[in-house]
Parts: sequence; structure tokens; C-alpha cells
Amino acid sequence: QVQLMESGGGLVQPGGSLRLSCVASGRTLDYYAVRWFRQAPGKEREAVACIHYSDGTKYYEDYVKGRFTISRGDVKNVVDLQLNRLKPEDTAVYYCAARYGLCSRRDLNDMNWGKGTLVTVSS
Repeated sequence: QVQLMESGGGLVQPGGSLRLSCVASGRTLDYYAVRWFRQAPGKEREAVACIHYSDGTKYYEDYVKGRFTISRGDVKNVVDLQLNRLKPEDTAVYYCAARYGLCSRRDLNDMNWGKGTLVTVSS
């Protein structure tokens, strides 16, 4: 079982940037798909981006393409999410989740979840 912890959230002005990190413990992320989700107040959770940790293949939802970048961290077993050109509608709790396998699997069964980090975009 892998344990996940997110960090890096905070308050940022529209147009600003944040870098979120997801640190895994308990086991290596090799051969895992790590996906970032977000849940805005009063809305359902939605996927944001996914990465195959072993080879770095990345996938993005259309609404964040060109603004968000998912990557493997400089330290092993870390996945980062760089948020650029933030908009008020990006305000949400951001979660990372990991599961053995591929990003092409879209169901939420057997996912390991972090507790989330809050991103607030406001002037």
C-alpha cells in the first residue's frame, strides 16, 4: 500500500503560479499511474492530469492543457503539478492518487489517495 501526501497549495492571484507536490511512501511508484484530481466547492471531483511514473508519459484533461504540467519530481517517488496562469475557477482542493497500472484506466477502484491541498485563486 502506498501512502500519499500533497503539499504546495495556497492563495494566489489570478494569472499566478503554484507548484504542488505529491510525495509517496510505503513503496516505490515504479509502474504506477499517478493522477491529480481536484474538487471545487459544490462540484464533483474531476481529473486533471496523469503520469506513468516509470517512463514519464503524461496525459492532460483539455481544460488544463497548456497551463498545468505534471512531472516526476527531482526526488524519487515524488510527482509534481505545476499550475500556471491560474484562474479563479481553478480554486479547489487538489488531490493526488496512485494505482498500479496505466493512466488509460479511468475508474477509481483501488486508488490510493492523499488528503489534498487547497488552492485558492483570488485577488
